[in-house]
Amino acid sequence: MPTKAWSAKRERQYTHIKTSLLERGKPESLAEEIAARVVNKERAQHGESVEASASSLNDMSASRRGGLRSHKGAGGRTVQQLRNEARQRGIKGRPKMNKAAMEAALQR
Repeated sequence: MPTKAWSAKRERQYTHIKTSLLERGKPESLAEEIAARVVNKERAQHGESVEASASSLNDMSASRRGGLRSHKGAGGRTVQQLRNEARQRGIKGRPKMNKAAMEAALQR
């Protein structure tokens, strides 16, 4: 956890998310990674970071996304993440694929 880059608020947010994930039975390394990603995304969306990816800036906030998807469980990767990976692997027909088709193509 990069203490010099984060404010006290972001430190509390990181600790809260990590603790919550550990209580749900996630391994500590995974809980730390998820918490750090969420905090860094929030920092990017609020203009607190020097560099930010387009997907961090254009996606909805983690708190809103969790509120919308909390009853469905872990939904897996987003369509944008799947498209990026499919493009990197050179899979043809990506624009016509839906999320399920893209997941199936990536599993092959």
